[in-house]
Amino acid sequence: MSIVISTRVRLARNLKDYPFPRKLSEQGREKIVESVRRAVTDSRSAIADDFHFIRISDLEPLQSVSLVEKRLCSPEFISEGKGRALLISKDESLSIMINEEDHIRLQVIKKGLSLEETYDIADKLDTLLDENLSFAYDDKLGYLTQCPTNLGTGMRASVMLHLPALEKSRAISRISGNLSKLGLTIRGAHGEGTEPQGSLYQLSNQVTLGISEKAAIENLKNITEQLVTQEEQARARLCESDEVKDTVSRSLGILRYATVMSHEEALKLLSNVRLGVEAGLISDVSCDTIDSLMTAVEPATLSVTLRKSLSPHDRDIERAKMIRAEIGEK
Repeated sequence: MSIVISTRVRLARNLKDYPFPRKLSEQGREKIVESVRRAVTDSRSAIADDFHFIRISDLEPLQSVSLVEKRLCSPEFISEGKGRALLISKDESLSIMINEEDHIRLQVIKKGLSLEETYDIADKLDTLLDENLSFAYDDKLGYLTQCPTNLGTGMRASVMLHLPALEKSRAISRISGNLSKLGLTIRGAHGEGTEPQGSLYQLSNQVTLGISEKAAIENLKNITEQLVTQEEQARARLCESDEVKDTVSRSLGILRYATVMSHEEALKLLSNVRLGVEAGLISDVSCDTIDSLMTAVEPATLSVTLRKSLSPHDRDIERAKMIRAEIGEK
């Protein structure tokens, strides 16, 4: 089952001899931006040509919000564009935020459960930067970060999970309490402070000090596999219900024929259909299509894709049209 939608590894780094971003002058921020940009684009690495450089201040508001919706940067990052920039690969699997909470926040996103592979790519990108920049590092504390909770490895690894059965059985709150004792946290898809939509949850490590990257990755992988097993067991019971089978069928029908669709309704119905696909109740729609739609129908991303500003009502019409085009009866 494709319960794990994606894996993300993010590393926080700062340059020594510079204050943290909160204390940086406008001139200092520009120096950091140029230093990081050159460290990537002027390198001899094969990935150097794959990156696109974006100044956040040059983006329209909808473009900035779309980056957040696609999990390529944080809401805090786009809140102030001056002195902030983003390096992003063509396929959007690699990105580097410059001057967010730390000077550098690099991240790698891969499909499915692939923690070791994702970390390996992040580590190689980190090494590329380290060859051209001097990171703030302490022999006892590890990598120095603006927030003490990121000290040490500076690594946040996470997996995106689709957990409709555990959500419906109201087991998430119990699971969340147990996870905190293991140094992990489970939140909405967009991280801290966000509510889950479409039964999407982000499971991530919390401990970065006194633990190696390898140990943190292994711990997260083990707990993820346990959660997947629990979700599979809950689904087996859930999908025997005629009520659930009816909900799945009705959800697919609405998605295929509706002419107006709100964002909240779309995510709920797409989640139901995804459950049906994995349970073998739907055979002509793929999980990859559903996963792509869950991002594509986000409000700002939808407007950016269509290259026009839309009223809320027009956006709901265009969202329904996009969904029909992807999963409507052929």
